Amino acid sequence: MLIPFLMLLFGVVAGAVIVWLLLRAQLATLTERISGKDSELNEIRSARNQALEESQTLRSQLRDEVARGSTAEAMAARASELESGLASRDERIVGLQTEIVRLTSSLAESEVRREEEVRAMDEKLALLSGAREEFGLQFKNLANEILEDKSKKFTEQNQLNLNSLLQPLDAQIKEFKQRIEQVYDSESQQRASLRDEIERLRGLNERMDQDAIELTNALKGQSKTLGNWGEFILEDILQKAGLVKDREYLIRETLIAEDGKRSQPDVIVSLPEDRHLVIDSKTNLAAYKLYCSSEDKLQCEQELKKHIAAIRVHVKELDLRRYQDHYKLNSLDFVLMFIPLEPAFIVAVRHDPTLFDDAFEKRIVVVCPSTLLATMRTVGNIWKQEYQKRNVLEIANQSGALYDKFVSFYEDLKNIGDRLTQAQNSYEAARNKLVSGKGNLVRRAEHILELGARASKRLPQSVIAAAMNVDDLVGDGALDGSRLFPELVAGETEPNEDESTLLLSSQRATGQG
Repeated sequence: MLIPFLMLLFGVVAGAVIVWLLLRAQLATLTERISGKDSELNEIRSARNQALEESQTLRSQLRDEVARGSTAEAMAARASELESGLASRDERIVGLQTEIVRLTSSLAESEVRREEEVRAMDEKLALLSGAREEFGLQFKNLANEILEDKSKKFTEQNQLNLNSLLQPLDAQIKEFKQRIEQVYDSESQQRASLRDEIERLRGLNERMDQDAIELTNALKGQSKTLGNWGEFILEDILQKAGLVKDREYLIRETLIAEDGKRSQPDVIVSLPEDRHLVIDSKTNLAAYKLYCSSEDKLQCEQELKKHIAAIRVHVKELDLRRYQDHYKLNSLDFVLMFIPLEPAFIVAVRHDPTLFDDAFEKRIVVVCPSTLLATMRTVGNIWKQEYQKRNVLEIANQSGALYDKFVSFYEDLKNIGDRLTQAQNSYEAARNKLVSGKGNLVRRAEHILELGARASKRLPQSVIAAAMNVDDLVGDGALDGSRLFPELVAGETEPNEDESTLLLSSQRATGQG
């Protein structure tokens, strides 16, 4: 609606401008024409004035000549000449006056026409001004209507855009609210479970504290309890090294010496090639406990000396047991003496550097948890290599047995093939007797039916045709029966097996079988 109105308004304004320009051009042309007429009238007036001046000049000349006393004839001639000049000038003056009158009337008409045109132009300008005011008012009204329409549409579009923007935001806010509620519920549950877990950990901590107290009391108390604790640490190290109980190591295995004396090493570790490694746990740590808990430096030194002395005493006792020389053990040339508490081992070796060497001279190696773990992992790797070696031998044995079985299978398969070939040959021979030759069984059976024998079943026509075609081929000359089977021509009723086979081969060769 706006575009057509704007085009109409533009057309009206353009037409008014064009009319105004045309009127202005006509007014300019009329003004130029009036100016031309004024200049022409001025020229005529100047010519008339000049003629009057010339007439007066001639009259004055004539009077002068009369005054000088010229002859009558000369004066008459001169007067006649002057009269004729004056007459021509009077005619010219009359013509000029006539032209002045004509030009004056034309000028008056031009002025009237110009006034009319100016008045018409003023009317047109007034009409154009009124149209402009009317069009301006209409344009203003239309612009207000368009603005209201556009504002309404803009408001509706903004509402739609806001809805399109706010609806996903509202959905996301609702989803976020649901997630917050879920997270709050989850956190409430987690807080409850965390509270339960903290309670459980507190109970576990209290139990660990009680266990630590019991362990401390055990370390302070009976040697049997200390021994069990040391054996537990020892077995845990063996399991971490990858060894399996009752397979790579034995615990508290009873040994009887040649003199009948019984002994029970803590652990006997088995090695490949039926070798053994004995481990004994030293758990007398009462002196070390006092050394750690005492605040008196002198008492600490005394307890440390007692701790080192206790280790040396255990080395001597272990040397007297002679596990490495037991006749039932193919042991290595040394025994491992295990101290389950590593700081106790380190402090003893640090303050008595000869302790380790003195024990090694008695073929005893003092170890702590870290060194024993490294040693047992080495033993575990040795067992892995041994198992791999045994697996390789087993694979080789199984491969040989598999190859032998494969050869037997090949021979059995070859025998089956030979027997299948024999069966095929037997089948071909039997079939030749059935359908080949002049006296084949099918032909004879059909001949019996022709003689009047009764039968409820019949052979397939293809078999009968194959049995009957043998004689047709011989009769047609496709096969020379007298040359191939002279016995048949002489009157034999049944060919032998070789003859039937030869006949079948001949039929196949000629494409007639």
